[in-house]
Amino acid sequence: MSHRAGFVSIIGKPNAGKSTLMNALVGEKMSIITPKAQTTRHRILGIVNQPDYQIVFSDTPGVIKPHYALQESMMHQVNGSIVDADLILLVTDINETHDENEVLEKLQGSLAPLAVLINKIDKSDEEAVKAKIEYWQQKLNPKAIFAISALKDHNIRGVMDFVVDSLPEHPPYYEKDFLTDRNDRFFASEMIREQVFKQYKKEIPYSTEVIITEFLEGEQLYRISAEIIVERDSQKNILIGKNGEMLKIVGTYARRSMEEFFQRKIFLQMFVKVIGDWRSKKNYLKQFGYED
Repeated sequence: MSHRAGFVSIIGKPNAGKSTLMNALVGEKMSIITPKAQTTRHRILGIVNQPDYQIVFSDTPGVIKPHYALQESMMHQVNGSIVDADLILLVTDINETHDENEVLEKLQGSLAPLAVLINKIDKSDEEAVKAKIEYWQQKLNPKAIFAISALKDHNIRGVMDFVVDSLPEHPPYYEKDFLTDRNDRFFASEMIREQVFKQYKKEIPYSTEVIITEFLEGEQLYRISAEIIVERDSQKNILIGKNGEMLKIVGTYARRSMEEFFQRKIFLQMFVKVIGDWRSKKNYLKQFGYED
């Protein structure tokens, strides 16, 4: 029996639904999902294993024009995933009114087969879907076009079958029991960051980074300590809230997510720390796990 394996990169603009799609395809919650754009900052691998194939999906940050060092790092990760890809899934929102030229520029020069996934069709009608399919057919002439709803699981099976058929013959790249290349600390920090995105408005989520300073695994209980990094004292005050109320809300929801994810009781401690302008300082970005 021959074995297929390959890297499948999910790319698109912010808020197109890439993370929702990745979680639907992998069948696990690998990527955090919030209504705000630019939630994903890292390239996250989700691995699907079957006896005769292995798919290595990459969820990537939304394609933007970078304005500071953190965003530059995010775009490097998108570029890397395109170079590595055996197949590219371009996710586009059916209601997207802005042009996708920045995404298309990144695809130039890629030799990987391409499929266009028109997402969020549950928020549209048949006529608009047909018009979008025609548009992408003329624009890119991709290997396939799928009209999907990642949120409602519509046509995800069709995408999955197409991906499997498109994989090259290759031995597995990872051990067959691997689900991701990320460790438990990473997922703990993402679950806290997800709540920061959900509970705060304006610049707070974008100015925040979460560092896990302690992760002790017990049989019944995980003890986790985290630092939430912000750029200014005023942000620290907002993050903590009056009498620590806001931080308690973040902690409560993050702890629930972790308990579901790790299937353990969680003892969670969080502290807020100010590092001025960290998003533009390469030494801090490297320290926080962002690649050059």
